[in-house]
Amino acid sequence: MVFFPSPGIGHLIPMVELGKLILRHHPSFSITILITTPPFETGATAPYMSRVASEIQAITFIELPPVELSVTQIDHSLTFMFEWLLLCKPAVAQALQSISEKTVIRAFVMDSFCSTALDVATDLGVPAYFFYASAAAFLTVFLYFPELNKQNPGKFRDLACDLVLPGLPPLPPSLIPEVMQDRNKKVYEWFLYHSAKVPQGKGILLNSFEELEPLGLKALQALMDHTHGGVPRPPVYWIGPLVGGEDRSGGDNDTLQWLDSQPAGSVVFLSFGSVGRFSEAQIREIAVGLENSGQRFLWVVRSPPREDNDRTKRLRPSEPDLEELLPQGFLQRTADKGLVMKSWASQAAVLSCAAVGGFVSHCGWNSVLESVCAGVPMAAWPIYAEQAMNAFLMVGEMGLAVAVERGDDGFVKAEEVARCVRELMESEVGKRIRERMAAVKDSAARALRVGGSSLKNLEAMVNAGKHLPSSLETEA
Repeated sequence: MVFFPSPGIGHLIPMVELGKLILRHHPSFSITILITTPPFETGATAPYMSRVASEIQAITFIELPPVELSVTQIDHSLTFMFEWLLLCKPAVAQALQSISEKTVIRAFVMDSFCSTALDVATDLGVPAYFFYASAAAFLTVFLYFPELNKQNPGKFRDLACDLVLPGLPPLPPSLIPEVMQDRNKKVYEWFLYHSAKVPQGKGILLNSFEELEPLGLKALQALMDHTHGGVPRPPVYWIGPLVGGEDRSGGDNDTLQWLDSQPAGSVVFLSFGSVGRFSEAQIREIAVGLENSGQRFLWVVRSPPREDNDRTKRLRPSEPDLEELLPQGFLQRTADKGLVMKSWASQAAVLSCAAVGGFVSHCGWNSVLESVCAGVPMAAWPIYAEQAMNAFLMVGEMGLAVAVERGDDGFVKAEEVARCVRELMESEVGKRIRERMAAVKDSAARALRVGGSSLKNLEAMVNAGKHLPSSLETEA
C-alpha cells in the first residue's frame, strides 16, 4: 500500500499508525509513505520518520523532490498548501509509476487534503482511498458542503437559523470553520474541490470508532442514503482510534519524571496543538487563572504568533522567553505545584501518566483521541479549523468535556480559566465526565482487538482489494 499524507506531524502520525495496524494483521504487505517537503513549518517530522523506519522495515518513506510555488496573492496558509500540493502531482505520479513497476499496489491512501492526486491513481488503475483525520460528524459536514454551498449563497455566520444536515441536530453556523465561511476566497473554493473529490474514491478511512460517535454513525448513514444530485457515496471504514504510542524516548524525560512524582490524578495538562498559539495577553491571563485555581498543572507555552503580512510563510517561531511572557514571579510562586514547558514531550506519553487528571485542549481530533485512549477528561478550548465542532460534540453529544467559555472576541479571562480547571478536577461534573471517559477508553481498546468494530472495518477494506491479481509475495 502507498500512503500520501498532507504536510504536518499531526497528519503523518495517524497514517503511520494505520500502516502499523495493517502490518500487524497482514505481514505480507509493505507500506510506502510519500513525503513532501513544503517551504513552511510542519513540525518535527524528520526524527519521527527516522525512528519509525529504523524500527519497522516494512514501512518505507520516499521523499518527493521539492517544488517551487510562485504566488502573489494568498488568502490563507491552507490555500498556499493546496496550491503547493497541486504542483506535487507529477512527482506523485512518478513515484506511483516507479513503485507499480516493482510490486502490485493494493491501495493508494491519500489524506483528504491531497485529493488533487486522485487522477494519478485513476490513470494508473490503482484503487484510491481517502484518509479522514477528524470526527465522523464533521466528515458529514465536509461531504455535504457542496450542497450547503448551493443552499446558502452568503456566509454561514450571517444566517438567522441553524444549519440542517442529514442525521445531525441543528448546528449553529458558527461551528463551520472560518475557511469554509467566505465564498469569495480561494480557500473556500479549495474546500469545495476537496469535498467533491473525496466521494470519488473507493472508500474513506475514518480515524474514529463507532462506539465513540453514535451520532456521527447515524449522520453518515443518513448521508449515504441521501441521493441528492446523484453524488457518489463511497463506503466509510471506521478504523480508529489511531494515535501515537506512549514512547517516552522522543520527549522531555525531566518533565515525565516530574509527572511521575505527583499524586495520581492531581495534574491538569494544558496543551493546544502543534500550531495553536495565543497572544501575550492571553498567555498571562492563563497564568493568573492557573495560579488562582490552586491546581497542580503542566502547561505547554508557545511563543505568540508572529505578525507577518506574507501568508505563504509559516516560519518556526522562536522559543518563548517565559520570564518575559508570564506574570512577574509566576514561575517562582507556582514552582511547588506547576511546571511550564517550552519544549515538547510526547503528548500521548504525558496523558498516559497516572498523575494527569485533566486535559485543557484545543480539541484537535488527534488530541481528542489521545485523551480518549488515556481516559483523561477534557476542558474544550477550540481555536481554529473544525475544533469548534469537535468541542461541541465533546461537551454535548459525548459528555467527555467541560466547556471553556470565551468572550465574543475569543478571549478567555483568568476567572474562567480557574473555574473550568476546578470544575474539571474537583466537581461532581468532572467526576461524571471522568467515569464516562473511563468507559469510552475501554471501548476504544476493544474496537482495535480481534472481533472489534474497527478491526472488522479494516479487514473489510483490505479484503475489498483482494480480487486484484498479484504475482508477488510482498504487496504494497
